[in-house]
Amino acid sequence: MRNIEVSNRIQGLIDELYRNDPPVEIERACLLTESYKQTENQPMVIRRARAFEKIMNEMTLVIRPNELIVGNFAVSPRGVQLFPEFSNKWLEDEFDSINKRTGDRFFISDESKKILREVFKYWDGKTTQELATQYMYSETITAMDVGAFTVGNYYFNGVGHISVDYRKVLQIGFKGIIAEAATALVALDKGDPDAVKKSHFYESVIISANAVVNYAKRFAKLAQIEAAKETNNQRKQELLQIAKNCENVPENPARNFWEACQSFWFIQAAIQIESNGHSISPGRFDQYMFPYYEACVINGTMSEEQAQELLDCLWVKLNDVNKIRDEASTKGFGGYPMFQNLIVGGQTVCGRDATNPLSYACLTASAHVKLPQPSISIRVWNKTPQSLMEKAAEVTRIGLGMPAWYNDEVIIPALENRGVSLNDARDYCIIGCVEPQVGGKTEGWHDAAFFNMLKVLEVTLNNGMDGHVKVGLETGDLTSFQSYNELEKAYRKQMEWFVKLLVNADNAVDVAHGERAPLPFLSCMVDNCIAKGKTLQEGGAQYNFTGPQGVGVANVGDALMAIKTLVFEQKKLTLTQLKEVLGNNFGHGKTCAVDSTTGTQQTDLEALVAQVVQQILAQTNKSETYKAQTNNNDSTEGEYIRQMLINGAPKYGNDLDEADDIAREAALIYCTEVQRYKNPRGGCFQPGLYPVSANVPMGLVCGATPDGRLAGQPLAEGVSPISGYDKNGPTAALNSVAKLDHHIASNGTLLNQKFHPSALSGQEGLANLAALVRGYFDHKGMHVQFNVIDRETLRKAQQDPERYKNLVVRVAGYSAHFVSLDKSIQDDIISRTEQLF
Repeated sequence: MRNIEVSNRIQGLIDELYRNDPPVEIERACLLTESYKQTENQPMVIRRARAFEKIMNEMTLVIRPNELIVGNFAVSPRGVQLFPEFSNKWLEDEFDSINKRTGDRFFISDESKKILREVFKYWDGKTTQELATQYMYSETITAMDVGAFTVGNYYFNGVGHISVDYRKVLQIGFKGIIAEAATALVALDKGDPDAVKKSHFYESVIISANAVVNYAKRFAKLAQIEAAKETNNQRKQELLQIAKNCENVPENPARNFWEACQSFWFIQAAIQIESNGHSISPGRFDQYMFPYYEACVINGTMSEEQAQELLDCLWVKLNDVNKIRDEASTKGFGGYPMFQNLIVGGQTVCGRDATNPLSYACLTASAHVKLPQPSISIRVWNKTPQSLMEKAAEVTRIGLGMPAWYNDEVIIPALENRGVSLNDARDYCIIGCVEPQVGGKTEGWHDAAFFNMLKVLEVTLNNGMDGHVKVGLETGDLTSFQSYNELEKAYRKQMEWFVKLLVNADNAVDVAHGERAPLPFLSCMVDNCIAKGKTLQEGGAQYNFTGPQGVGVANVGDALMAIKTLVFEQKKLTLTQLKEVLGNNFGHGKTCAVDSTTGTQQTDLEALVAQVVQQILAQTNKSETYKAQTNNNDSTEGEYIRQMLINGAPKYGNDLDEADDIAREAALIYCTEVQRYKNPRGGCFQPGLYPVSANVPMGLVCGATPDGRLAGQPLAEGVSPISGYDKNGPTAALNSVAKLDHHIASNGTLLNQKFHPSALSGQEGLANLAALVRGYFDHKGMHVQFNVIDRETLRKAQQDPERYKNLVVRVAGYSAHFVSLDKSIQDDIISRTEQLF
């Protein structure tokens, strides 16, 4: 790849960014609380706008050395601000442990703790989390307590998961948006029953947009002050230009590529300051930014190298955005992820190829900085140029786990099926991990919950019980089922129950955000909010969805396949035997640990037992012979049955129709149930099938299962096969995954594959990867992403993290520095099947 090395400027910015663990800063929390105390009797949307205004007017500004794009979220690099209006009790409980975490560590001073304890007192009983809890049924809370699902993402934080209309701000500036809101305010019909409420919204938009304009002008003044003190002439001129840029944008339309980059960043930073929702995704950056790139680079007023350095600076800046999550959530979101998805390629609204020179420059920027953000992606259709495919493959080969690849031929019709117009569907981007969205027109509530599909099966096998707690329906004792169809029917009933509780939880959180945390600034950049006079939280967007994702497709599919094959067809195992071995964890005790040397999960007996079992299975398939040689030992008998479940039935991921069809049906049972429901914003629920990294903690709450999984082991991630079960190579695995109905899972599906670096060597390796993706997409797969790294390197990184501190890997729908991850997530990545062509 050309120009693979970064400039000294970019390397310096990167080094500064990762010099220390990120600190917790309290400025926003203090300013917010002070404002709320001053606006007690005002409408909530006005209170939100006034608080945002105070923060933007008074927060400390910083221009870091050699920056070309300015605008800070916190004073320290990667520092985090706090958002007590959403939740705060968990943080106070974890004050003394956040710097001791095994992953996602933060520093907080004793003085900050003291101040925050006082600040948090004001918010007692006033948070969105507390209100949402009041709107949940007791059965819903019980289901969350046992791990059937979690809505922690929005339960504790702001919503996020959106791509705003960056193009509009670049074209008309916030002056144009203010004028639009002011015109709507003047034109209000005072006879409209919602006139007063609408007027409050318009006023809040004007206040919020003006606050961002003032924020930019504060930077203009700061840049002038720093320029006056600067002795290096080149840096002085840069600061003076930064001052000019900030004086013009984002108030006014951008006049060139530098101003467009600066305006984009002010939008990105301000959204994060208003609310701490992650996945604020740049979307189709190569489309809305290209006119400015073209005007400067193609027409010669800026060199290609200068434009690339601006992009590189912006890419580094995107890694400055950070947030703190409760420790439990970090198990599902490990590695400081912010999920700022930026996508290139695809097609235009007219159905023509959208690839342009900026598409390539964006991929080059990711190759230069080698950082987790932005989470770069590529849209592929049958007219995607081979040169773009191979450019993306070059970046993949670097080993960052990026770009992720998305299939227009599946996603566009999937969105149309949800009521999105053809032109808008063609203009989709990706939000966060893998979620398709029409940027600037959608409040998608993606990633609304992690739903533990395997837990629902476990509850089914235990007649509605989780241990001694009744959490589901009584659908029949496992030993009473006379056919596979009876078992599947029970699973469907159990799924109906838990999805209904999931919907209650999601809608409770949705309503709480609408009542206590409307976001006027974010709303002003999404179509129809101003036209309707409504915030996003009230249903102001053109398209409104709620997208919870199912986790454990492969586990449920393989578990059902094993029961169908071994119990009901081959009759090698009885339901009584199955119930017994599941209840005692196949004789391995109650818990499992991860072997750091192999990346596989074991108990003390497992290694020895597995060795014995494999020797015996190699000699005979007769259980009588096995039992004679093991003297009926409970542990080895349990392990024998476990190996039978693993090796005696077809497995998803090997291009075997009988196993793949069961997995497909397992996914459809969840998806068809989810899509039946509506949300409070007038939209519908749409299912997804992806886990972020929640497959690891979700496995901890599941006992042993008929796929041969021991209690506590991770679930399979995304729609990927269970690690090690896909034995027929990468093409077979892709063929299996493509058999799922990706169109119905319109909130996104996620497939990880891991390749040894040698598989992608040379031009042939790049061409092979491009061909693999095209073949998978021809079979109607939705998404795929690749880790290109060998297992030995990952093990070395675990043992010597300082040496490998810059190693970036794909976790799930995002990439992260490997050494920042909790060990359980590291082990899950190590254990994934390593493919060769």
